[in-house]
Amino acid sequence: MLKAVILIGGPQKGTRFRPLSFEVPKPLFPVAGVPMIQHHIEACAQVPGMQEILLIGFYQPDEPLTRFLEAAQQEFNLPVRYLQEFAPLGTGGGLYHFRDQILAGGPEAFFVLNADVCSDFPLSAMLDAYRHQPHPFLLLGTTANRTQSLNYGCIVENPQTHEVLHYVEKPSTFVSDIINCGIYLFSPEALKPLRDVFQRNQQDGQLEDSSGLWPGAGTIRLEQDVFSALAGQGQIYVHLTDGIWSQIKSAGSALYASRLYLGQYQLTHPERLAKHTPGGPRIRGNVYIHPTAKVAPSAVEHTCVLHTIVGWGSTVGRWARVEGTPNDPNPNDPRAHMDSESLFKDGKLLPAITILGCRVRIPAEVLILNSIVLPHKELSRSFTNQIIL
Repeated sequence: MLKAVILIGGPQKGTRFRPLSFEVPKPLFPVAGVPMIQHHIEACAQVPGMQEILLIGFYQPDEPLTRFLEAAQQEFNLPVRYLQEFAPLGTGGGLYHFRDQILAGGPEAFFVLNADVCSDFPLSAMLDAYRHQPHPFLLLGTTANRTQSLNYGCIVENPQTHEVLHYVEKPSTFVSDIINCGIYLFSPEALKPLRDVFQRNQQDGQLEDSSGLWPGAGTIRLEQDVFSALAGQGQIYVHLTDGIWSQIKSAGSALYASRLYLGQYQLTHPERLAKHTPGGPRIRGNVYIHPTAKVAPSAVEHTCVLHTIVGWGSTVGRWARVEGTPNDPNPNDPRAHMDSESLFKDGKLLPAITILGCRVRIPAEVLILNSIVLPHKELSRSFTNQIIL
């Protein structure tokens, strides 16, 4: 029996994703036509023996989240529950706080997935590797170039056994070209080191505060407090993947992730891709069109929206050109990844993906390329590699 935990964070996190997260929680923002974490849930539900999926975070269980959980349970015929932290507890604190619910029923192991990653989620391959060589911690890793590796958790492995010998989170100098994907498979024994960190935090806090239990004791960082500390002790191993992977930290990375998922849909969800229909719009490449979107069959290319996210109820006039600055990975470097920059730095707007706010109307004569268009839009006839929601 297996379980999965998806770490969805909270509203105080993901500031680089603003303004996209102002009206919808980041984990529910649509990526390639479905909420971001639905890709995770779909992958977990396909693993044989999966019995329950738990979401852990600090969001209030509002109506959109509750509605999503109910729909997910019905679609996948699997318990999908949300466990709300009493305070932001870091990437490992929620796992320890809800350890009894995670271990209920005696799972063989449990997956842990960060919500803000895009991947083809090779969970079955990770499970096979774990069963072949069981250890408390199995990390999914991929490769990055030397410069970009500094932005991630870096893994030094034994190339024969794949044991993690050294782990550094966002090092200041080059350590390794193997980086942490934020997707894990833990055994029940993995919670014991988290208990040790909790107890150590509690003791350290009581040295400063004699009033009793230190409220910060529950904050545990998997990467720094656990992985770095246990590396080289025969407890942490890495499973390397050459599949798709990217973080979703900013508006631009949401577009890039949508493109990656749309490319996967040819194999995984061909029913989600728009098809040519008599009298319908002209489709170029992999395109998703939301059922509420209205695409004029007689539209022509008089307006261009490029590298742009168009918000709910937005309007772009005729003969307009709205073009953002893409920051896609270097196509000439197979190990390059997305640089997730924020929209603002030092009080200045950086060149980035263009985001149009709410209440904008898009006329029929428009060409949209590599963009995200949110629900209830009147759109153009010509589309290329895009997602229309």
